[in-house]
Amino acid sequence: MSAQHSSSQSPLSYRDAGVDIDAGDALVDRIKPFAKRTMRPEVMGGIGGFGALFRLSDKYREPVLVSGTDGVGTKLKLAFMLNRHDTVGQDLVAMSVNDILVQGAEPLFFLDYFACGKLDVDTAATVVQGIARGCERAGCALIGGETAEMPGMYPDGEYDIAGFAVGAVEKSEIIDGTKIMPGDVVLGLASSGAHSNGYSLIRKIIEVSRIDLSADFHGRPLQDALLAPTRIYVKPLLSVFREMPSAVKGLAHITGGGLTENVPRILDEGLVARIDARGWVLPPLFQWLQEAGQVADQEMHRVFNCGIGMVVVVSEADADAVEAKLAGAGEAVFRIGRIDQRRAGEAQCVVG
Repeated sequence: MSAQHSSSQSPLSYRDAGVDIDAGDALVDRIKPFAKRTMRPEVMGGIGGFGALFRLSDKYREPVLVSGTDGVGTKLKLAFMLNRHDTVGQDLVAMSVNDILVQGAEPLFFLDYFACGKLDVDTAATVVQGIARGCERAGCALIGGETAEMPGMYPDGEYDIAGFAVGAVEKSEIIDGTKIMPGDVVLGLASSGAHSNGYSLIRKIIEVSRIDLSADFHGRPLQDALLAPTRIYVKPLLSVFREMPSAVKGLAHITGGGLTENVPRILDEGLVARIDARGWVLPPLFQWLQEAGQVADQEMHRVFNCGIGMVVVVSEADADAVEAKLAGAGEAVFRIGRIDQRRAGEAQCVVG
């Protein structure tokens, strides 16, 4: 049986199916100036090609590429609820560049993936502007990306984002924690807030507390504290790597899993990090989350960063100099613990 075609039917277009190619083109035009500000000399070509070209610098003798990918998680749900899209782009960059930084890598370039049901050019441009801002702070080039408009895949007004960072480190300068030993000092760099982890619990606490997110919270609306973008530690730590080679023995980016699950990732089986919670003051945001949600200390330490966004392990002999260097670069630095021999059956990170 042959298919019948009605002559009265209007010709269908991609826009009729929910995909607006013109909107996608408009977005590319909007984001080109943001991306241009992030360019590095090694970038070959511009935004819009099928692939992005990057020439590795001659400064490396034995370069090792380090890659990372991540998203922003359910922090996006809060951004949707508040119609605030200006900070999540920096979150996206931070999650990946901080991750590759812990192995001593300098972030070189970044790509993003933005997926939605219906493309809102203003919202997407705001998100990408935040991504470009994060790349500038990390010193890496926003070299490309993908915008996917997929009708029916996402609720109206919602989107998802993913990021991909590539960096490089000299083979002899890789930081992997193997030089950490008993007696080493654990430094903590202050976070800017909850960063991009624990937001399913945060949203539950907001729900049960019924708090007004526009209410004043230590001099700013609570929603500003909750959406504060993730701190990017790249430039201060790269300066330490350059000026004090081998001083940093290990780094842990405090993301999902908090202190108790991220610090052990850089320790040999026979070592334990003893963290003294009195070494820093629990920031007001985490105090409120703990009180409003009646969250136990142990749960706080394995869900949230609790005010410490990056852990740096150094020898006792280097601790003062590294602390001074980071403080001079604008970081709030705390001595939060020491490395010890691990006792049988003991956890590898003990916070007390």
